[in-house]
Amino acid sequence: MTETKSTHITWHAGHVTRQDRERLLGQRGATIWLTGLSGSGKSTIAVAAEREILARGRVAYVLDGDNVRHGLNKNLGFSPADRTENIRRIAEVAKLFTDAGVIVLTSFISPYRADRDAARALFAPGDFVEVHVAASVETCEGRDVKGLYQKARRGEIPEFTGISAPYEAPERPELVLDTNRQTLEESVGQLLGHLEKQGYLAPPA
Repeated sequence: MTETKSTHITWHAGHVTRQDRERLLGQRGATIWLTGLSGSGKSTIAVAAEREILARGRVAYVLDGDNVRHGLNKNLGFSPADRTENIRRIAEVAKLFTDAGVIVLTSFISPYRADRDAARALFAPGDFVEVHVAASVETCEGRDVKGLYQKARRGEIPEFTGISAPYEAPERPELVLDTNRQTLEESVGQLLGHLEKQGYLAPPA
């Protein structure tokens, strides 16, 4: 658990409520936590879903693992401790977006079950939707245009999830997208269908 070093601080509530923002946006804020191996399709699905949600006149935003490591988390590596802190920080950011009424699509390997559970614990019930983007190592390696899996197998990339570091698949995710078999369109359709069914997003007119 991260030590709290700040003292003499007080949470200041605003005069605009989350419900006010959600009424304005016509949607329910939520964090859609996409987890899976590198190459499983997390970012591709997130970007496509974001585009579809905006096409419906609603608001979504993608928080991508690589992008966040260019700024907010650029001082973190890939050790277990750094991975835990990486997830802790982004979960806090996603919580703020959710409070703003935005549908947040996070794309992080987030390999450790305990870290994902800790992220979920920050949110009110129903605000955190865990989505397992499920694909085998073989499938992911076949899609790997950057050659990361080959480098990991040669020992050039230490602590690479699925090769030299573990991935703990979700036990009870709200949704599983099987990208071994599904097309991108099918995965996005399944994801948006779930959001519609659960009341986060209105069906297209």
